[in-house]
Amino acid sequence: MTAYFIAGTDTEIGKTFVTCALLHAARARGLSAVGMKPIAAGADLVGGELINEDAARLRAAGSFDPGLALLNPYCLKSPIAPHIAAAEEGVAIDPAPILAAFAKLQAQAELVLVEGVGGFRVPLGKGYDTADLARDLALPVILVVGMRLGCINHALLTAQAIRARGLALAGWVGNTVDATQPHQADNLTALADRLNAPCWGVVPRLGGSAPGAADVASHLNTAELHTALLA
Repeated sequence: MTAYFIAGTDTEIGKTFVTCALLHAARARGLSAVGMKPIAAGADLVGGELINEDAARLRAAGSFDPGLALLNPYCLKSPIAPHIAAAEEGVAIDPAPILAAFAKLQAQAELVLVEGVGGFRVPLGKGYDTADLARDLALPVILVVGMRLGCINHALLTAQAIRARGLALAGWVGNTVDATQPHQADNLTALADRLNAPCWGVVPRLGGSAPGAADVASHLNTAELHTALLA
């Protein structure tokens, strides 16, 4: 079984779009693939249960529906920092249910992609953050780099934090957040020279309000994906 942790250089930089695209690419290669969003902050009440938009997208992109209890163990209502939302709702985020849910998903799918929340070091509770969760899951990390001013610094610091937890940076994907970013090609070259990990693709700013997973997947490096997903 193969699994990766999807981290981002910041919030709102396209982790979910990239994760759905990776799921699409894996399914196109005949793999049973499913996404997981352990903690989500920001949800609406639908049919009597809280549904987070990112979790819903992952649910739709997978090979099967594992149910929200496994896919999204902690769903918080307010779209704010998860440790603050959890405190407001009287919830203590415990890694144990997340690790148990992940183990069940691994038993059901050939590929599990675990998407973090926000950036790599978002607090989840006292003395515990998403970097600690990635360490406890012991997964190689795919880093989504939001291509905009400041992205080199954010990416290098995140890569440093990933490796400081003893985790491998399996690869990175550049996602164009700012289509007007000057010298994007130069920024990509700087990232490629310094991240010491393969680039799994560069996604341009796509038209439309919600590009589909297939649209995003078409900009991924299929050779790198083939090697990694079938390893």
